[in-house]
Amino acid sequence: MQRTAILVAGGKGTRMGGDLPKQFIVINGLPILGHTLQRFAQFDPAMELIVVLPVDWISFWAEEQTKYALPKHTVVEGGQARFYSVLNGIKAVSNASELIAVHDAVRPCVSLGTIERCFAKASQSGAAVPVVKMVNSLRKLNQEGTISVDRSDYRSVQTPQVFQAELLKVSYSQPFATDFTDDASVVERAGHGVNLVEGNPENVKATNPQDLVLLNHFLSRG
Repeated sequence: MQRTAILVAGGKGTRMGGDLPKQFIVINGLPILGHTLQRFAQFDPAMELIVVLPVDWISFWAEEQTKYALPKHTVVEGGQARFYSVLNGIKAVSNASELIAVHDAVRPCVSLGTIERCFAKASQSGAAVPVVKMVNSLRKLNQEGTISVDRSDYRSVQTPQVFQAELLKVSYSQPFATDFTDDASVVERAGHGVNLVEGNPENVKATNPQDLVLLNHFLSRG
């Protein structure tokens, strides 16, 4: 079965601070994006890998990756919003691909087990999303103030979100909506349910500087 992973790094990571987009920050000898590429290639060496980057940084990455032994991948331009970045990635997917994973390129510590569970469930049911249980207490805002809610009713969503190829393509033929928060929300709007699978707590997304401390710890221990 031909599988594809679209690694989305279309943003500039302004919350991280500094001039270098977070996907290019080097941790433990490799850019974060490089670690993510290696993780998916380790799972399936035959997997088609597509990287979505800001157009202004594509030439930078073309030069930067020559310093490292990275898996073969195709680079496409990002869009004005994540929806359009994923759509550009989908357009680059080969016709032979049967399952497509969409993954945040700055989540380099996704486990092989999480990837396997997502692909297996998507193969059976069409759509799979990795989640982890909430560990902090939650409160909901309302007009009177806030109320406590049962955290067991909620899950924190991760990537890769994996879909049967035709389902994802049809879903992304819809017009863009501002409440599309991830690929699962796009697929749900198209009328298809998603299935939850177990993620892994180390699957941290590099968003703020403190996240780099965690990623450095996880990546350094192998």
